[in-house]
Amino acid sequence: MSSPDKGEEREGPVIRDRRRIDPETGKVREQAAEEAAAPGPAAEPDTASAPAGDEIDALKAQLEERTGDLQRLQAEFSNYRKRVERDRVAVREQALANVLTELLPVLDDIGRARDHGELTGGFKSVAEALEATVTKLGLQRFGEKGEPFDPTVHEALLHSYSSEVTETTCSQVLQPGYRIGERILRPARVAVAEPGEPQQQEQEPAAETSGESGSSDDE
Repeated sequence: MSSPDKGEEREGPVIRDRRRIDPETGKVREQAAEEAAAPGPAAEPDTASAPAGDEIDALKAQLEERTGDLQRLQAEFSNYRKRVERDRVAVREQALANVLTELLPVLDDIGRARDHGELTGGFKSVAEALEATVTKLGLQRFGEKGEPFDPTVHEALLHSYSSEVTETTCSQVLQPGYRIGERILRPARVAVAEPGEPQQQEQEPAAETSGESGSSDDE
């Protein structure tokens, strides 16, 4: 077995100690400290993936503009829907008021027949059914003897003075009034009594009273 040549000596494995702390001294090695202190390559901003600041501002402005347009459109649609619903209700109320106004003379006849005891038999059943129907449709009767006179819902046909009242009062209901909700179909026609001593003529037409008082002033 031949011995290897001296010039062909093989090198063994090279082991480099890259530990930052010297195991013998316990101190940081100078090479590791220098590598830690050396600044690395600065990272360049990725300008290709992120939009420019001006482009972001433009997108925000467009978003705000579109949001405002949607809000205005929604408000306009809501107002339109409310207006259509209000007009629909008004048309219905007007049509209903026209029909019920035509029925008021019939209701007056029923009331007079009831006062005279003539509401009997089949006529009574028909009359009560008609009154129930118009009540269901919202028709309300008003005007009672003894209630304060209100010119917005009462029409004075007769006028007198009475010591038994302390304010202008409906002393007699000549014809009841009717309304639907706040809509007055017909005011209640009444005789009114004002506080004061009764005169010789207990009741006189309200229009004639104003006319006579004017003629006496002229004399």
